[in-house]
Amino acid sequence: MTTIMNIWNYIGGSFKKTVSKSFVCALSFFAVSSCDDYVTVDLPPTQLTASAVFEDKMSANAAMVEVYVKMRKTGIFSGTSSGVSVAIGAYADELDYFGDDTKGISFFYANALLPSFGDVSTLWNNSYSQIYGANAVLEGIQKSTALLQTDRDQLRGEALFARSLVHLYLVQLYGATPYITSTDYRINSKAAKMSAMDLYPKLIADLEEASTLLPEAYISTDRVRPNRFAARALLARVYLYNGNWAEAANEASAVLNHTDLYRSVVNLAATFKKQSTTTIWQFMPGVAGQNTDEATTFIFTAGPPPLVVLSPSLMSAFEAGDLRKSTWTKAVTKASSTWYHADKYKTKGNSGTSVEYSVVLRLSEQYLIRAEARARQGDLIGAKEDLNVIRTAAGLGNTTAVTDIAIIDAVLRERRVELFTEYGHRFFDLKRYGTVNAVLSVVKPGWEATDSLLPLPETELLVNPNLLPQNPGY
Repeated sequence: MTTIMNIWNYIGGSFKKTVSKSFVCALSFFAVSSCDDYVTVDLPPTQLTASAVFEDKMSANAAMVEVYVKMRKTGIFSGTSSGVSVAIGAYADELDYFGDDTKGISFFYANALLPSFGDVSTLWNNSYSQIYGANAVLEGIQKSTALLQTDRDQLRGEALFARSLVHLYLVQLYGATPYITSTDYRINSKAAKMSAMDLYPKLIADLEEASTLLPEAYISTDRVRPNRFAARALLARVYLYNGNWAEAANEASAVLNHTDLYRSVVNLAATFKKQSTTTIWQFMPGVAGQNTDEATTFIFTAGPPPLVVLSPSLMSAFEAGDLRKSTWTKAVTKASSTWYHADKYKTKGNSGTSVEYSVVLRLSEQYLIRAEARARQGDLIGAKEDLNVIRTAAGLGNTTAVTDIAIIDAVLRERRVELFTEYGHRFFDLKRYGTVNAVLSVVKPGWEATDSLLPLPETELLVNPNLLPQNPGY
């Protein structure tokens, strides 16, 4: 029987080595047993052999899909309270916290993280587990003798894309981090940190290759498998973060110019529907008929709020008449108190047929990337045109910004009210703009300059001295 479970042994099922916890978890990426049990079990006799996994198109695709399943369920991209949409939203100035003080999110909100905290290491471990899964796919298809070249290209492109995406977030969250391209635990357990400036070129190379391997057309109609333009959209973001303005604008243009695939949605309420033409890449729910974890996490119908609310500073950032405020946020009132929750995803639970998927990459970000990149190169007319596309969709008039500095600042304001609660954009933008300390020290009483990076997990530093030194302030 060819199933996800049958891939167990390829991802290290026969190993009995004791290594760093994060990479033990990585070795058990496709396993059904727990991470703690993994290192002491033998290969189940019912599983496929290592070579068979990537000799069959169906099981090879299942291995790649399982990478996305792990990304959606756990770690950085989870729509639950453990993902960065909530954790880093609360860490910065997007969300206020109302939950149980014993929950890990309270420490993010209070900027009180310690290297010993489980939430810090779990985020790290899950991320490297997902990177391990992508590397396992890359190695598997390289050894395969039966897969067609078109299938090899598709899977290699997807694995490079997924690996790059997770690495990009790790370096944004933790600063210098290992860049892992192997499934060899002997190499991985001793991996040294790499600075952002050294890591970005590697991500660029991977994404450039992915964009040549992946087809323009989606292989699934629901856009849950990345195509060429998903790779180029992510590449545009990496170039932006790295200060390569011309390249960022070019990659964004490559996506925006494909109007046969991508078109702005006139009705903002349809932006996050699963069939939206603004979606570049998204996660499918794990159960047929189910909708997003984001809706379950953010939506509440009565006060006091159970977990998080949109912060007053975010709500005050919307201009009068901004349709994003009326369409993507919702007020809940009790007595004299009013709170707002994110309402981008509107359908909780199972609706028979899924109506919303978790959108990871979408068209509006590409307009904002190109607007910023153009402004930083002096193309103020082009920058304002892109900015006005976003503002028009929100029911607002054209930007009044004139100078390059004013336009760049206007882009940051639009990014805040356009991309809120979407995987930590606000925090990363404040860091890029060099304003993270000035902004967050005002609205976050406990904020310190060293909080711009999360602490490296203590458990990892103990087993891998090459990760030292610890980030400043911890």
